[in-house]
Amino acid sequence: MCGICGIYHFSSPLPDPAVIEKMTGTLAHRGPDGQGFFFNSQVGPFTANAKECSRISGTGNVVLGHRRLSIIDLAGGHQPLCNEDATVWVTYNGEIYNFRDLIRELAGKGHRFKTNCDTEVIVHAWEEWGEHCLEKFRGMFAFTIWDSRNDILFLARDRLGIKPLYYYVDKDKLIFGSEIKAILAAGNIPRQIDPYALSDYFHLLYVPAPRSIFRGICKLPAGHFCRIENRRFSDPIRYWDLSFAKVNTVRSESEWCERIIEKLRESIKIRLVSDVPLGAFLSGGVDSSAVVALMSGLMNEPVKTSSIGFREDVFNELHYAEQIVKQYRTDHYQQVMEADAVGLLEKLAWYYDEPFADSSAIPTYLVSKITRNRVTVALSGDGGDENFAGYRRYYFDYLENRLREKIPATIRSTLIASLARLYPKADWLPRMFRAKTLLSNLAMSPVEGYYNSMSWFGPFGDDMLSADIRAELSGYSPLQLFERHDREFAGDDALSRIQYIDIKTYLVDDILTKVDRASMANSLEVRVPLLDHEFMELAARIPSSLKLRGKEGKYILKKSLEPYLSHDILYRKKMGFSIPLAGWFRHDLKKLFADTVLDSGAIVRQYVDINVVSEMWRKHQAGTSDFAAELWAVLFFATWAERFMAGNYSEIG
Repeated sequence: MCGICGIYHFSSPLPDPAVIEKMTGTLAHRGPDGQGFFFNSQVGPFTANAKECSRISGTGNVVLGHRRLSIIDLAGGHQPLCNEDATVWVTYNGEIYNFRDLIRELAGKGHRFKTNCDTEVIVHAWEEWGEHCLEKFRGMFAFTIWDSRNDILFLARDRLGIKPLYYYVDKDKLIFGSEIKAILAAGNIPRQIDPYALSDYFHLLYVPAPRSIFRGICKLPAGHFCRIENRRFSDPIRYWDLSFAKVNTVRSESEWCERIIEKLRESIKIRLVSDVPLGAFLSGGVDSSAVVALMSGLMNEPVKTSSIGFREDVFNELHYAEQIVKQYRTDHYQQVMEADAVGLLEKLAWYYDEPFADSSAIPTYLVSKITRNRVTVALSGDGGDENFAGYRRYYFDYLENRLREKIPATIRSTLIASLARLYPKADWLPRMFRAKTLLSNLAMSPVEGYYNSMSWFGPFGDDMLSADIRAELSGYSPLQLFERHDREFAGDDALSRIQYIDIKTYLVDDILTKVDRASMANSLEVRVPLLDHEFMELAARIPSSLKLRGKEGKYILKKSLEPYLSHDILYRKKMGFSIPLAGWFRHDLKKLFADTVLDSGAIVRQYVDINVVSEMWRKHQAGTSDFAAELWAVLFFATWAERFMAGNYSEIG
């Protein structure tokens, strides 16, 4: 696992190559074990270390940088790495789990290998298959190849977007990096906030691809590649998509259970290859417990597990994790969260590069930190909810669709829409009486209703933004992103449709972004067997009636795990990875919010309507409404803006 960056100039020579050292320096947390540089100079290609880098004059048009976290082939595998005649170079972040099979296949075709690492496989696979090499790789990756023979710079990202890759391109150059801060460190990059990205953020709590928070800096979407060929840049091209169109209705329930366990065990097994200590996250939920259970049957020693807990019982799952620890006799470490909310917020603003308001980033960061004290690689259970319909919102969406079928469209668009506008955001009422979202959703189309459920600020989210930002939006809504993915979905199953939308949005730009930044901030590699693309393709063929059975999400996954996990673990109420955020705003975060947001000189006032924010703050403090998620979004953005819009990129210790 690593950090990568680089620059390609279309015509003029590179700037002082010491710039690449500065860029890689911002990624040191992603790769603390070493760094390397490649220069395509007029006298030929060569690599250099940091000391040599500062003495090189800028004479070529390509420079690559790399920070290494050593996982496989510790002695070899230094990057950037090249082929035999130094005409193809790669800088790479990730793991190709089937690399040994590919080494044998490529060696049989005459390729010669000088290392035993997966990085070199990418170089020779590119030589043999070109862009189609991506179809051969089973793993998580973001990499850039420089092919000097064909004058091609090639950038690619794994199918699910487990590993990040950003780029900036203008008429003179392309700059890329694992994180935005590496691109900004190259210098002379405009730091202008994209109003569309800001609208996305204040609706969804994250910035979805292909946008980033900055105009001109893009995320390479999951399952896409782009290239510069003959000094011309091409827009990203999709090379993989998850299809729900080949549902298998022939297999019995028991046959599906056998196939799920067989494929999941295989997915876990190939992720146990490591030359450094390896363990697992253990929350006590179904997915992480399943991973630990199957790992235990594949390893010759106890699985090293790590858990984080809370003093508040409503958020604490440690007693469930302890059941798995006892059952599988894992080598366990756990810690009750004693979070410095203010200090953690400042750290997260640095590591996440963009405003990111999923507050579970805090426990994810903390569990990554305690895990890294004992291992360098950890397996996680992320992806089970998306693959097998584990979120409660899937059941509610099913109910809404049933009601839409029964209520005429004219009534839904008039009477029910009017009721939705009048119904209050009644956080103080019992949950069964909080009907505003339901009424609003029924008045909408299915995709509009699902977007409304996923939007924390509802259809009026842009009221949070300043008048100037709203004017720039010109009617834009993040709903357009959901509608695009809805159009791309092939099939007519309603549950599969929203699973697809989630995989394209929430999974990659919230869940996977959260885990990548939190883990790499602690120099920890996280592997996600439930997001193996072959396992996901299997899950996509399972009928939706076996995923959501009545109110029971993940029905077939849970049935398949009954021989491995207790009924208490499998069928308990889902808790999620939450923190006591509402109380923090009335205590720990109260002064910080006042200083960072409400203060008359706060930079955030350029972008938000402070009157709307102040009213939310007043109601939250009075206890009549729970605006914790919304206030966290404002506070995170304000903290981020204080750092990044001022150009302060020095890392927090």
